[in-house]
Amino acid sequence: MASAIILMPFYGSLPPDVYGSFSIYLGFSLLVQIVVTYSFDASIYLNYHEHKSDPKSLGIFVSSAFLFILLLSAGVGLLLALLGNWIFDFVYGAGKIPFLPFGVLSVATGIFQAVFKVNNSLLQTQGKASTFLWINVFSFSLIAGLTIFGLTFLPNTLWGPVGGKLLGALISAAWVLGSVFRQFGFHFHWKSLKPTFEFNNSSLIYQIQQWFINYYDRIIILMVISKATVGYYDVALKFLLAIDFVLTGLNATIHPKVLGKVYEQSIKSSTVEINRYYNGLTGVAILAVTGSILLFPPVIEIFFTKPYQAAIPLIPFAALVYLLRPLRLWVAMPYAALKYSKPLPYFYLLVAIVKIALLYWLVQQWGVWGAIISTIVSYMVEILILFWGIRNRFHYKFNAFKLIVAPLLLGVSILLLEPWLGVDYPWQLHAFYVILSGFVLLWAYRNELKIFITGQIVK
Repeated sequence: MASAIILMPFYGSLPPDVYGSFSIYLGFSLLVQIVVTYSFDASIYLNYHEHKSDPKSLGIFVSSAFLFILLLSAGVGLLLALLGNWIFDFVYGAGKIPFLPFGVLSVATGIFQAVFKVNNSLLQTQGKASTFLWINVFSFSLIAGLTIFGLTFLPNTLWGPVGGKLLGALISAAWVLGSVFRQFGFHFHWKSLKPTFEFNNSSLIYQIQQWFINYYDRIIILMVISKATVGYYDVALKFLLAIDFVLTGLNATIHPKVLGKVYEQSIKSSTVEINRYYNGLTGVAILAVTGSILLFPPVIEIFFTKPYQAAIPLIPFAALVYLLRPLRLWVAMPYAALKYSKPLPYFYLLVAIVKIALLYWLVQQWGVWGAIISTIVSYMVEILILFWGIRNRFHYKFNAFKLIVAPLLLGVSILLLEPWLGVDYPWQLHAFYVILSGFVLLWAYRNELKIFITGQIVK
């Protein structure tokens, strides 16, 4: 995942319109990956433990799952071979993003990434941490090395980044398939897969909805503005993925602990102990956002050509959505704790409709700024819907300043000060955000600091 950021300085050698096309192809490849994975990356966690006491049954299930993915991939590939040109012309506009040859290569990349992703879930479920680490290091090194090689020897074209990613994914998937069939045998048993489809269907719908929520903005910008605009817009968002990686990683660490606390309760509610995890996550988000606003603009200035400099003023505003991420994780937590997933497809359908409608309207009015506004507004709508949907099943109690007021205070400061002083005094203003975040957190945690300083222990 980090390759999206690590490779950014190398992508800076591409013209913005070429990089914009690459961003569109990457998004399409991810959609293909979601479809052909068919949520086996999620369901394999559940079904592995049902079969693990019977090695023969386990082998049949795992082998059948991978063969199903390959068969589905063949069907999707054949369908896109027949309809790909028409789909690309209809969605992206005639001639803007051609299906041949890079759309075809993106389909293949998505298929190979799907195989690799399901294997990652299998390795995690098996507890094979060492194998998991080294196969991912191997795959990342291949993709990064081949992409850099392609960008160096085939400059200013898509053959470098698209071809490098395809070759790396192909070699990684070939290793995975050889390893899986060698370990579990070569089987296809339809009845062993059928019980998974009810879960997989719901999960697949959810993942496709998330794709539209997270990636459809590039398509709207392409339709309304240009490929070059997609290029510098995507650069701004790619750098901010660093915040996402930090918050997602920390949440993955605390999530099992929080779920365990909820399971122990007779009346399901948030507690001081549970809230401390999300209060801490909010503090990390505040520091990560202000640090990114300070750090990433000069990086773009150093490594990217002048046309990409238009990404710099987007970063402070695009980063605002991450101030809301801990609150969103907090309101979403009870759905997992209570295994209450039934309404989620309907909720996210509404969120997707809101965001896409806002994108169509605001991007035509304000360009890329409209895309950023639609993202923030739809994220707030998502939080409100998730809170409303679980309120009768889970009782929320929280410290409003730590979880809501502190990030909003910083967010409002950025919204007010950035248009006024951001152009003339960027370094000074962005350093001020870091200092302000420090003061906000010191005030929010003043009582805890007193306890820490005096050496007292909270009973």
